[in-house]
Amino acid sequence: MTDLDLRDAVASDIPVLHRLIESAYRGETSRAGWTTEADLLDGQRTDPEELADILADPDQAILTGWRAGVLVASVLIARREEGTGYFGMLSVEPTLQSSGLGRRMVSAAETALTTRFGARRVRIQVFPQRGTLIAWYNRLGYSDTGQTVPFPYDQPRLGLPLRDDLYFIAMEKVLP
Repeated sequence: MTDLDLRDAVASDIPVLHRLIESAYRGETSRAGWTTEADLLDGQRTDPEELADILADPDQAILTGWRAGVLVASVLIARREEGTGYFGMLSVEPTLQSSGLGRRMVSAAETALTTRFGARRVRIQVFPQRGTLIAWYNRLGYSDTGQTVPFPYDQPRLGLPLRDDLYFIAMEKVLP
């Protein structure tokens, strides 16, 4: 694997960041990888305004991974309640999925959550319909907490549901 330059996203990255996230989650381009949500949701995954809001919030950041000046991966990190961090919107260029980039971004997210926010554990949310993804997170040390989180059907900004049984399972990992 060639080098990956990691850095926080800045406002000027929003257009390319938005394209990466959309390509990883929605539409036909997302089907080139294994993490697509195209069978669960239509519409957008995010928009430039949400990305700008995240970048402006001191309790959140988006880590980006670059190869030869090209954005190939990103992940949102956020401070939650005391000692808990969250990551989400993990995005890898679909044609580069299964190359170790996702694992590398999760590791970077866990490190950043610990050093920036003092996190001692990390929580994530995954659709239960995504069994392969849940198994991948299990291999990375994440466990199902038994808690569920409703899908925000009233927020089309996050996608247009293609089914009426969507919700998330909460997974957690204790950090070293």
